[in-house]
Amino acid sequence: MSITSDNSRSRLDAVGVWDPVERYNVDGVQLAIARRGRGPRVVCLHATGHGGRDFESFAERVGDTFEVIAVDWPGQGRSPRETAPASAWRYAELIERFVPQLGGEPVIVIGCSIGGAAAIELAARRPDLVRALVLCNPGGLAPINKFARFAIRRLQSFFAAGARGTSWYPFAFNLYYRMVLPQAAARPQRQRIVAAARDVAPILTQAWASFADSRSDLRSLAAQVGCPTLFAWAKKDRILPWSQSRQGAERFPHMSVRFFDAGHAAFLEDPDAFAREFRSFVAGVLAPTALEPNGTPRRAKLPSLSA
Repeated sequence: MSITSDNSRSRLDAVGVWDPVERYNVDGVQLAIARRGRGPRVVCLHATGHGGRDFESFAERVGDTFEVIAVDWPGQGRSPRETAPASAWRYAELIERFVPQLGGEPVIVIGCSIGGAAAIELAARRPDLVRALVLCNPGGLAPINKFARFAIRRLQSFFAAGARGTSWYPFAFNLYYRMVLPQAAARPQRQRIVAAARDVAPILTQAWASFADSRSDLRSLAAQVGCPTLFAWAKKDRILPWSQSRQGAERFPHMSVRFFDAGHAAFLEDPDAFAREFRSFVAGVLAPTALEPNGTPRRAKLPSLSA
């Protein structure tokens, strides 16, 4: 395991969960988490190369009603690296071991990108742990065809160049993240992510290598997710557009979808609208009328997809 310099540690910490930080030993890994608020628990899982601070503004908006718990993945934010490569299935293993340590009732899980893929695996494997899912442009629902594998290889090579210390990488990474998180509300966190470009490049390289693996295709798991599921889709996403993931998303038995003026992370880029939709969705989940007479979750109607 590599040694992290003080400067690198400071840049990664800035992207990670807010103070006060708690640390959980999960399968030999020290996961950093932060909490805010009181009420039903909402566990938040970030995209690769990001950190739990992605959810700080969301926690500020809903902490009056919910306990928001943000997690830093290994090697990102305030969590140290581990020897296992970054992948959605590894993250699903970690979160499956973490949630029971919280105790209490099943949790609501918000997952973005690779965090969304991990949330899907968790809900399929351990329905007893998950009350509802909010999936923000999750991976795993688009076909891994020749075009997808080509794009994955190109991005893997891009991040590998950053891991090697290529001189042009910080500038190119900045341009890349202006596409990923284009909205003004995300600018402070985007700047923190860009500042840590070289520090997270090895993790990004590992994660993108995993996306070409057949284990990253989660479409067959969709029918096994029995909890209510909201897709909160950033409609400006150029890497994971809704058009490529729609068929996979529609396999979820109890799904609904809302679109947001965002590039990849609706909660970060369109926080007020996301918080409103989250409250509305969870109110339906928690209400007795959200159940069918036989006790199963009621399937939400799919809204117009013209957005």
